[in-house]
Amino acid sequence: MRIVKSAFIGVLAVLTVVSGFAQNEGAKKELSVEESYLQESIEAMVIREQSRAESRDMKYVALEYINEAISEGRTTEEIQKTLDFLALEGVVNKSREGGVGRVTNNYPDVRAKAVAYLGDIGGEAAKNSLVKVVLSDPEPMVLTEAVRSLAKIGLNDNEEVATSISWILSRFDILNPDNSLALAALNAFDSIAKQNNGIKDPGTIRMIIKISEGSYIRPVQNRAKEVLNNLRQYSAANAAKESKNGKK
Repeated sequence: MRIVKSAFIGVLAVLTVVSGFAQNEGAKKELSVEESYLQESIEAMVIREQSRAESRDMKYVALEYINEAISEGRTTEEIQKTLDFLALEGVVNKSREGGVGRVTNNYPDVRAKAVAYLGDIGGEAAKNSLVKVVLSDPEPMVLTEAVRSLAKIGLNDNEEVATSISWILSRFDILNPDNSLALAALNAFDSIAKQNNGIKDPGTIRMIIKISEGSYIRPVQNRAKEVLNNLRQYSAANAAKESKNGKK
């Protein structure tokens, strides 16, 4: 473990030197394309290696670097791939004691942060990663963050996102209804509908109706009824538009 930490310290030292050099030179001239690429490549390498370390603490350090990079507009494909790895770690990407024993890298808190940052990055690749999380993660805390991120991204080609969210809701509804997850899903349905001129998946509509009448607290039931009303308005508007176009 000391060897791994020493390696990280060494790489971080290189990054510090490069950053320091860049700042000093910045007083004279802007970074060249080659220098900028080198700096970003080293940063991505550090983040990637930290994310794959065994300790939770090192993964949190990687997430802090990722948050800083996102805030400063330095998102890269490598960072997106690292978040994809962290979002699925312990569920899809498993490490076991002796190769066959208990899972040693099951960190729901790490996964929850990773999926939140995927929402900040946005785009098709991030959406695909989040759908994989929704379909595989067993933890409501992680799923709730993933659903919020999908709502933020707003993509729903072929109703893929809506059906994935309604599927996980159905899975929990059978044995253990979760109010926080249900509320996050309802907000996501509403947001996705606004960004895509409605939701057309019948299974999603049935799930929202089920929440409005099921074993959920009153505020969640009321939110379900509100979302249903909003979806009806989209349906009515779309029908009117199609009818108008048909008469032309």
